[in-house]
Amino acid sequence: MDDQNKNLILATVLSFLVILVWYTVFAPPPGADLTAPPPAASQQATPDQPAAPAETAPAAATGQIDPKTAPRVAIDTPRLLGTISLAGGRIDDLSLKDYRETLDADSPIVRLLSYPGAENIVDAESYYATWGWQGAEGSGQVALPGDATIWTLEKGTTLTPDTPVTLAWDNGAGLVFRREIAIDADYMFSVTQSVENNTGAAVRLAPYGLVLREGAPKTPTTYVLHQGSIGMADGQLHDLTFKKMTKLDADPVAGQAEIVDVASGGWIGLTDKYWMTTIIPEPGQPFRLLAKYAANRDDYITSAQLPVIEIAPGATGTSATRLFAGAKEWETIRTYEKNLNIAGFIDSIDWGWFFFLTKPMFWLLHHLHGLIGNMGFAIIALTFVIKTLVFPLARKSYISMAKMKELQPEMEKLKAEAGEDRQKMQQGMMALYKKEKVNPASGCLPILIQIPIFYSLYKVIYVTLELRHAPFVGWLRDLSAPDPSSILNLFGLLPWATPEPGSLFFLFSLGVLPILLGISMWFQQKLNPAPTDPTQATVFAWMPWIFMFMLGSFASGLVLYWITNNAITFIQQYTIMAMHGKRPDIFGNIRAGFRRNGAAEK
Repeated sequence: MDDQNKNLILATVLSFLVILVWYTVFAPPPGADLTAPPPAASQQATPDQPAAPAETAPAAATGQIDPKTAPRVAIDTPRLLGTISLAGGRIDDLSLKDYRETLDADSPIVRLLSYPGAENIVDAESYYATWGWQGAEGSGQVALPGDATIWTLEKGTTLTPDTPVTLAWDNGAGLVFRREIAIDADYMFSVTQSVENNTGAAVRLAPYGLVLREGAPKTPTTYVLHQGSIGMADGQLHDLTFKKMTKLDADPVAGQAEIVDVASGGWIGLTDKYWMTTIIPEPGQPFRLLAKYAANRDDYITSAQLPVIEIAPGATGTSATRLFAGAKEWETIRTYEKNLNIAGFIDSIDWGWFFFLTKPMFWLLHHLHGLIGNMGFAIIALTFVIKTLVFPLARKSYISMAKMKELQPEMEKLKAEAGEDRQKMQQGMMALYKKEKVNPASGCLPILIQIPIFYSLYKVIYVTLELRHAPFVGWLRDLSAPDPSSILNLFGLLPWATPEPGSLFFLFSLGVLPILLGISMWFQQKLNPAPTDPTQATVFAWMPWIFMFMLGSFASGLVLYWITNNAITFIQQYTIMAMHGKRPDIFGNIRAGFRRNGAAEK
């Protein structure tokens, strides 16, 4: 086996292993217990930092409220539809007008926030954002609003970008709490809490904003996808998967928490694949970032806990935060980061370890899509750009491969002379390489270059919202999903449906794109002479078809990239080898390969 083909096999095996590892899927945790009592706070208060916010009603607000019958305030914006519950004054009903659950025209729109009993719940039954106050040392016994508090709609009727609403609650002991909620035309809420002190003594309270989700997402997760808590603290990203958050619960009642003190700016919330709910304190505002898990209700909790405010008699204390609740659109999040000075907000999108590749790759793909208007053709254009950038390295590799082909007769002669003496064969080949100034290792360079590029593009296609339900041509209506066509029903000619993803038969349900991928790899392979070793020839013969089955269940956008990459590589390599006087005899190589495979079987 010559060194050139050894390197090619090694590079291909490495590519296979990288793809296989990153595509490993594990099941999400089980659902929540809706009958368990709510958790209690676990952190101790200090003079300047109150206890961690509890998800329970205060002593002054007794009784349980059915969220289905609680009074509500409507939310209606160009992109959001939902309600605010006056029971607790929390936002627990929110759907995204621009996104549907499936490609069907009558599919329900995506629900982000929900309460038990709400219609069209497809994920967490209880998922909401709320705000409140915690007592600090020296504040005494103060009745504070909680989940069972019934607020009064003091101002406004429906929350729209032009009409904010104000909720109010009087604790009956001299404190009047208000919560003014405004919203823009996209996904950003502005929430201003205030406390009017009509008592005869100063009151020390600390505001907080909280996001709570009951149960992890039902969407299957992979190692390339982050779902869980996500936060920024003074320029450092903090994230915990839902699985890791469960390990914070050492105490089944109170639990533990991850706590980070933020000096000047950040945000905290919960994210899944495409959607996010995040509390954002004012830029420059110190706060405490908290993430915890309560096992008795399967609650995942994140909160931003702000410093204590002392409110003098007759005065009013205020605190402002924002809430992002919506789709993780790159353009929208980048605009918020820039215009609202939200540090590192673009990193709420899961760029992964290779962020230095995924960020510019998506930036280019996004702008190509803006110019072309079709994401599939944008992926093809991106492939041309990538191949142009790496062409100088690839050119050296192709030239080396052309020189290796020139040395093929000499290598066959060395093999005949050495016979079974492998050491003599290797020494002769190394001497020949040194004499002709050929580096056999450079032949696998184009494949090795593809590993980080392939992974980065896989990451971009898998996690970015812009690829979700993005059509290409004909039957390819979602480039983030596998090719829906199937050889098992002759690509729609036979009257039965294709196997569902995850089923046993789906492995054999090859679509048009995976088949084209296998063919493109097979043709690219034929640029090189068929290996003389029968075992090696068999490995090479099966390699395109193994990759065809392996990548058949990948996102069709990724398979489209691979086909385009193979086609461009074929043209580049064929042209360069022809320019060096070694025009590949493709069909001759094919015939030779069949002859050698037949001989090997005999």
